[in-house]
Amino acid sequence: MKAGIHPQYVETVITCACGETFRTRSTVPNLRVAICSKCHPFFTGRQKLVDTAGRVERFERKYGKAAGKRGTSS
Repeated sequence: MKAGIHPQYVETVITCACGETFRTRSTVPNLRVAICSKCHPFFTGRQKLVDTAGRVERFERKYGKAAGKRGTSS
């Protein structure tokens, strides 16, 4: 390997929006993530609606709460 062209590989603290933190190694010293294995629906088995920047509220305002139902006429 050539010297001086590779990034520093340092210990990293990863912080989830749910409050969970864990340590690993990366080229970035601190990372903030929205979903981790403690709160992701795939790992927890619970359905959880993840709202990014109010997209769900904006959709419900625009199309109404009955937008997901099929076979109903407006």
